[in-house]
Amino acid sequence: MQIITRLDELNINEKTAIAMGKFDGIHLGHKKLLDMILEQKKNGLKATVFTFEPSPEEFFVGHTVRQLFTRNEKRRAFEKMGIDILVEFPLTEATVATPPEDFVRNILVDDLNARYIAAGTDVSFGDKGSGNQFLLKNLSKELGFDLWLIDKVMMDGEEVSSTRVRNVVSDGDMDMVRRLLGYDYSISGIVEHGRHIGHTIGVPTVNIFPQDNKLLPPFGVYSSLVVIDGCEYRGMTNIGRKPTISEHEKVGVETYIYDFDEDVYGKAIEVKLKDFLRPEMKFDSIDQLKTQIESDLKLAAK
Repeated sequence: MQIITRLDELNINEKTAIAMGKFDGIHLGHKKLLDMILEQKKNGLKATVFTFEPSPEEFFVGHTVRQLFTRNEKRRAFEKMGIDILVEFPLTEATVATPPEDFVRNILVDDLNARYIAAGTDVSFGDKGSGNQFLLKNLSKELGFDLWLIDKVMMDGEEVSSTRVRNVVSDGDMDMVRRLLGYDYSISGIVEHGRHIGHTIGVPTVNIFPQDNKLLPPFGVYSSLVVIDGCEYRGMTNIGRKPTISEHEKVGVETYIYDFDEDVYGKAIEVKLKDFLRPEMKFDSIDQLKTQIESDLKLAAK
């Protein structure tokens, strides 16, 4: 997958099918857009995702927004789907002031060679977000590209949106998160050394430390699936600060992997969260912690 992050890289010779959006969480609504452009690959078009970096919320509000996908997680997800080109359009004071007609004509059509554009009916772009679906419709006729506008996906009477997914993740309702996304919510990272307390008490674990801007569900214990080198293993995961060990631990994702004893330090893994089992707790002793972990392992294995 080709990744474009700079304006001087916006020069695509092949004809493209472009999905426009923020894609801050790849949920069922985004999936409809992506399916549209992936379908165009059979017509010889390059499936292209056009998104923004940083996110519009971060750029205009001026503070970090917790992300459903980190930048690297998003890149891996798009590549796995079969996207050919990912454009992470740089938001700056200059680029956000681009007149919407120029944005479509110069960037999407001239630079990215768009022959097909898919977007939501609430799409906005260009100076002050003044570009919308109606401008796209008019320009599609003038500039000769096909346009598909997708209505919001609804579930249980409510719109499927990244905001809704964030709220449900924050509530810890992993079943609803799974319904909105169409897959398990996950956390990725490189396995690092911890304090080796798990190994000491006979429950060896792997530790990853998520990026600060990654949205985490409530601290606690979850059943999980762990992806290592393309293979899935059942696991039990604790998210939090491990208060029994220390009051000053950084937030980590610690996972026991069933029937697994390989050395994975330094490897990239993905932890898919299944069900919330219990909140994080502070115990009076390591022995109490061990007893609770043994109980958790039985519950997570069901």
